[in-house]
Amino acid sequence: MKISYYPGCSLEGMAVDYARSILDVFRQMDCELMEIEDWSCCGASATHSLDETMSVLLPARNLAAAERMGLDIVAPCPNCFNRLRHSQEMIGKILEKPPWPVNGSVKIYEMTRFLTQEFMLEKIRGLIRNPLDGLKVVCYYGCQMVRPPWITGFTDYENPQTLDILAREAGAEVLDWSYKTTCCGASIGIGRRDILVSLVGRLIDKAQQAGADAIVVSCPLCQSNLDMMQKAAGRSPMPVFYFTELLRLAFEAGSWSKEWFRAHVVDPVDMLRNKEVFR
Repeated sequence: MKISYYPGCSLEGMAVDYARSILDVFRQMDCELMEIEDWSCCGASATHSLDETMSVLLPARNLAAAERMGLDIVAPCPNCFNRLRHSQEMIGKILEKPPWPVNGSVKIYEMTRFLTQEFMLEKIRGLIRNPLDGLKVVCYYGCQMVRPPWITGFTDYENPQTLDILAREAGAEVLDWSYKTTCCGASIGIGRRDILVSLVGRLIDKAQQAGADAIVVSCPLCQSNLDMMQKAAGRSPMPVFYFTELLRLAFEAGSWSKEWFRAHVVDPVDMLRNKEVFR
């Protein structure tokens, strides 16, 4: 199976560990990610606040490239997914006209939605070798994956489930909490660091109160924000995993590497050993 892949800028920088886990997971599922040739920045997360036309045109260049490939798109970053969908919607309504032909012929998948299709879940179930028994997690979706629903297509935007489903398939115990889509403050951090620290502190507090060992995310901005700002918020360290990192752990039996998590600020290795995830 082949699908076009829009990695986005973060996966070549601060979220390179996310990128590596994605490529490994999809390889094991025998699903070929065809990186969009000569892809460019989609404009997240600032362009839509500065220039409405450019917020449509920047993603449109990538949509046009995917249409030339004739393949649907999967995007791991919720911000990128949101901007690609917004661009396709605006062009479809003839509100903006890009200089490249875009006819809306490709479907754009947010990665967790793509993987929770039943035929993909069957692939995942067949690859579980090291179920993450004993690991308790809460799933954090952030603001951009599910909103606005008329762009994202999420009908369960108040209580989304795709991350929960994937974490359960990996064998983790998914705990309920009321902060799945509460803002982590990443976009306000430069101007109001005090607000950012306060929002991160609250999320860490609520995750720990729920009894979680870790937080599971799909957004590079959320992951880096929650991972890096815990110390500033004065909270006890809590690992923040990408969902594909959990799948990768569950797929591997005895061949894990601490190098998988070298980009994490809060090192999860000791916790995983204590939970006997690393056997």
